[in-house]
Amino acid sequence: MSRHLDTARAAYARCAWPEARAAFHAAREQEELSAPDLYALGDTAWWMGSMDEALHDWEEAYRRFLQGEQPRGAAMTALSIAVNGFLRGDQTTGAGWMARAQRLLADEPESAEHGYVLYLLEVEARLGGIAPSDHAATDTLISSAHRVARLGRDHHDPSLVALGLLGEGRALVKAGRVDEGLHLLDEAMLAVLSGELGPEWAGNIYCHLMSAAHELADIRRAVAWTEATTRWLDGLPAAVLFTGICRVHRSQVHQLTGSWELAEEEASRVCRDLATIQPATAAEAHYQVGELRRVRGDLEGADRAYQRAHQLGRDPQPGHALLRLRQGRVDAAVAAIRTALLAEAEDRLARARLCAAQVEITLAAADPAAAERACGELEEIARLYASPGLEVLARQARGAVLLAAGDPAAALPVLRAACRDWQGVAAPYDCARVRVLLARAYDVLGDTEAAERERETATGAFRRLGADAGLEHLAAATAGTAARPGGLTGREVEVLTHVAAGRSNRQVGERLVISEKTVARHLSNIFTKLGVTSRTEAAAFAFAHGLAPATEPDGGPGSEPTTTG
Repeated sequence: MSRHLDTARAAYARCAWPEARAAFHAAREQEELSAPDLYALGDTAWWMGSMDEALHDWEEAYRRFLQGEQPRGAAMTALSIAVNGFLRGDQTTGAGWMARAQRLLADEPESAEHGYVLYLLEVEARLGGIAPSDHAATDTLISSAHRVARLGRDHHDPSLVALGLLGEGRALVKAGRVDEGLHLLDEAMLAVLSGELGPEWAGNIYCHLMSAAHELADIRRAVAWTEATTRWLDGLPAAVLFTGICRVHRSQVHQLTGSWELAEEEASRVCRDLATIQPATAAEAHYQVGELRRVRGDLEGADRAYQRAHQLGRDPQPGHALLRLRQGRVDAAVAAIRTALLAEAEDRLARARLCAAQVEITLAAADPAAAERACGELEEIARLYASPGLEVLARQARGAVLLAAGDPAAALPVLRAACRDWQGVAAPYDCARVRVLLARAYDVLGDTEAAERERETATGAFRRLGADAGLEHLAAATAGTAARPGGLTGREVEVLTHVAAGRSNRQVGERLVISEKTVARHLSNIFTKLGVTSRTEAAAFAFAHGLAPATEPDGGPGSEPTTTG
């Protein structure tokens, strides 16, 4: 055995992949590598992001394992090739190699290799189908996770034991048994931190842990687990794929905590690094770039990023619908969020953020009934999963709905609780957005000093963040506040102004770039809030309170509208 091979194996054992790769190549020039060494060489290439090279070496290792009548080694190599195919979005290749792995193990005595196939096929692949009401599917998945852990204990494989914990924990969370599930996920994290797991399976567990935290909007765990992931990756000399996945989650955490420049830098790097290695993660990174650009006011850049996310397979909602709202295309936003919810019919956790966006969009569209339904579903999801992050989203939505319904007294304590919760997890943008709602509530209740304090604090936060979207929203909410009797919103004032000018619903819609149906909804809300029953009475109210336009109506003095409210 050559000196280079000794060096390569030692470097590979301590995860020094660049050193191991160079030494394996040097050894290969002097002698033929064994099947395990060829596998290790492919693994070093994979960790360094050279996927095609990894596949070439693994396929050669697979043939050598077969020639040496080592079916278990061949099966694990086939498994690696299968997983790589799935990661790159090549389902056909992945499924073919997975079938090879199963076939090779079919006649073998039960082993740790059986545990990895079981985990991938019966645990990880089935997590997406778990729903709170589907007890049979939950029980079946948990039973498979227990078998994975048992195989790990029987064959002294700590990675399998941890994967069993992970699978059971994620199944319990998705089934609504959140406390039980999170305890197991925390235990899986401890196993990773012990340093006893294989790096590829430690990375798999990290990915699932961070996905669970994101699904639950569990900000504290997202921060803690992301920091732990970063420390783990810092101990590896090269880990292109898992570093990219971690960067996406770091970007999400940086966005929440207000480090937006750093957040976009992290996400943009993933867009470049993983475009051909793992399209799904690159797609999530493009979506994250879209989110950051939307709140910072780069609407064209956000549109491009959402489009690229979609091209790579990531549904760009709810961000794209919120972008349309920001562009003033309210009807397009309403349609987009409605169809997104129709498409995501089963996954309650995935529906939570869609419902939160639907509340915001339908309130802007003057559809309080739709906003109430979305808010009710969000509250139900928050109760079911008992997640603090989902609960604060639900409180914020409920406060906005109450405020739009003309009940600022009921909205006030709900919004104050939401503001405290966002402050508690150091989420400045979300906290500032709630302060805008609080200012509106205080205004209607007559406490102008409290309203001004909230506006000043929100303005400072938006400026520090560079949140153009927040500043524009605040300006719209503040404009004409003193001239908004009857609890009218800014949009309702705009509609009433045009109605007082004698314009029809169609003409108002053309001016404000909204549909006639949306204008009619706004007008219905205006009638209710002002206690009037006709356009004439509403126009009289506008003239009496200084809301009427200075110019004459489109059709000249005395023109009659052609469309009624």
